[in-house]
This record gives sequence, C-alpha cells and structure tokens, in this order.
Amino acid sequence: MLQGRLAEVFPKTAKPLIAMAHVPALPGTPLYDGAGGLEAAIRSVRSDVEILLDAGFDAVMFCNENDRPYQLNPGLEAAAFMTRVVTECRPEGKPFGVDYLWDSRCALAIGAATGAAFVRCVAAGAWESDMGLWQTDAAWLLRERRRLEVDTMAIIVNVTPEFASPIGGRSAAEIARSVVVSSIPDAILISGPMAGSEPDLSVLSDVYQAVSKDVPVILNTGAKAATIAQYLDSADGCIVGTDLKEDGYTWNQVDPERAKRFISQARSDARSSTAS
Repeated sequence: MLQGRLAEVFPKTAKPLIAMAHVPALPGTPLYDGAGGLEAAIRSVRSDVEILLDAGFDAVMFCNENDRPYQLNPGLEAAAFMTRVVTECRPEGKPFGVDYLWDSRCALAIGAATGAAFVRCVAAGAWESDMGLWQTDAAWLLRERRRLEVDTMAIIVNVTPEFASPIGGRSAAEIARSVVVSSIPDAILISGPMAGSEPDLSVLSDVYQAVSKDVPVILNTGAKAATIAQYLDSADGCIVGTDLKEDGYTWNQVDPERAKRFISQARSDARSSTAS
C-alpha cells in the first residue's frame, strides 16, 4: 500500500506504473553520439516521454541508462548535462523521477534542480559490483535532502541493485527490514541481476511480506506485460523500461504499441486483483 511521500506523489493511484525515460549516452562517456550531440539525445528522450504519457503511465523516470561503463563517482558535468536533459523533457501535469547510475548524490542534485517528485538510488549497504567496491551513505543523502529544502521529494531505495551483490550473508528480506529502520526510505525497490531482468518472485514476495506494512515495495526491473500480474500481487507498483522498447531491447526507442499493451495488461490485472 502506498503511504508517506509516495502516497502524496500518487494520491489517486493504488499501484503506480512508472515508465523509464532512458537517456542516451551523455557527453564525455564512451558511447556518446558526438555527431548528433546533446540535442539528439534530448530529441530522443522527448519522443519517448510523449509516447509514454500517451500510453497512460502514471509517471516517468529519467535515467542515464547508456552511460556505460557506469561510474560510482561521476564528475560535475554529469549532473549538469543530465539536468539539462530532464529540464527540457520533463512532463507537464505528471510526476517524474530521476536516477543517476550509480551516484545517489548526483541523482539528488538533479532531482532538486529539476523539481522531481522522487529519486531512485542505492543508499544503504556495501556491495561488490561491476563498478568495483560500492559503499553508500543514507545519512548524508537524507541530510542533503533537508539542506536543499526538498523534503517532499521521495527517496526510493534499491536494496538488490543490478550488476552487484551484497557484502555479507543477509537475505534481501533481512536487508530490507533493516534498511526500513536504519535508513528511513520512502519505498523499497527489488531488482533482478541486470536491467530488464526479473527478480526471483519468491524474493519479491519475501520482501513484501517483511516490510510492506511499513513502506511501499516496488518492482524495479523485469516488469513485462506477459507476467506483470503475478509480480503486482507482491508489489505496490512497478518501474518498467525494457519491455516497452522496440523488440524488447533496452537500448532501443520506446515502441508505442508495446507501451500501450503493457498499460492495458497491468491495468486489467490490477482491476481483477481489486475485484477479487
């Protein structure tokens, strides 16, 4: 059940469907399109956002998905370029969120500058990852939110981040239960091992049973039209990206028909669940 800051972001939505607006590689990263420039990236994102809003998603979330290889400590230019893209592409009349892979400080700064309703981040725990050893700091992040006077902005925390595994032996449910107490997130996110990959349904269910009375639990990766019903039984909403793309490929543009199909299936399943 939605509660706290997320309930304020989605006051009339029981289980929000949040679509990813994947930003093409930004200047200075290996995959950046120098010929098209930042303007080409902005046109691409703007087109995707228009399609996603037309399909009926409750919100969009901007993310530097193609800034591979990802950085844990990006430079100041990262926040500057991403802020420009979000400012030029943010929707009118719909909430939007921001993520920066993989720096919660950068995501918070971009969110504060652009008026985001929520930011997604990894803000608790220590991880071994493809990017190297990864340490987080929820204490700094929440204090920075207060300092920047964006207290209404929700911080939704991924406790099973992609491309990483925890240092230690606790289960995802144990980590989530602890993080709810120690780090006071506005929602818990559950992911699969990579972008577009489903988490183990039993892991999502265990986390939902462990913490959903205290904070919302959101499916963070792997949402698909064909299987969304079973996942929404153990989640308070979902974030979806890859399944909406042409050919279901993460790096492609959004496919209008796939986006509409996802909305139709998810809304139908939600109504059936409510009726039962």
